[in-house]
Amino acid sequence: MAGALCLGLMASPAMAAEPAGARLLGEPASEAARQMADWVVRSGDNKGRPFLIIDKVAAKVFVFRLDGQLRGAAPALLGVARSDETIPGIGKRRLATITAAERTTPAGRYVAYIGKDLTGDVLWIDYESALSLHRVITTGKDRRLQRLATATPDDNRISYGCINVPISFYETVVVPAFDKTDGIVYILPEVRALAEVFPGYAAQTPGT
Repeated sequence: MAGALCLGLMASPAMAAEPAGARLLGEPASEAARQMADWVVRSGDNKGRPFLIIDKVAAKVFVFRLDGQLRGAAPALLGVARSDETIPGIGKRRLATITAAERTTPAGRYVAYIGKDLTGDVLWIDYESALSLHRVITTGKDRRLQRLATATPDDNRISYGCINVPISFYETVVVPAFDKTDGIVYILPEVRALAEVFPGYAAQTPGT
């Protein structure tokens, strides 16, 4: 009887529960952002590191702890051009030579870390292409603070490609999340499909 009871408690592979998904703690998010966050946690694609999802369509950034619990979210400013590609050699060119059509925020998976540029510390997403996430630039005529404060993402396309976030969000959420460690940044596509940009997501998500 005891042996039968023990056998009855053993879950078969088919019955084994899937790992829990991400915990957004009630934060509004698009279906694409939710699906991506859940996949990262269930697949372990972040390899035990903190991760960040940038939803270009919604112009929003989500920062997660290594276990998939949301650490914080905020609006973001992105590259002017709607594209999922980066321009070859863009990181070595002077800003004055970059046209509006070349000012893209490329989609993809990146290993990111806190480092330095000419203005101070930034989260380097792709150093070679000069792609980073940093405090919003408050100088110039772009009205970046006002753009971040509006209720819709319609006016959030203004940068050369880098991701601008509110200063307090960068300093109290992003920096602590990546303190003394690297992490993974997932920039969701706006032209291509999720499964096309993230092959691992396609392999483990039937029907995509």
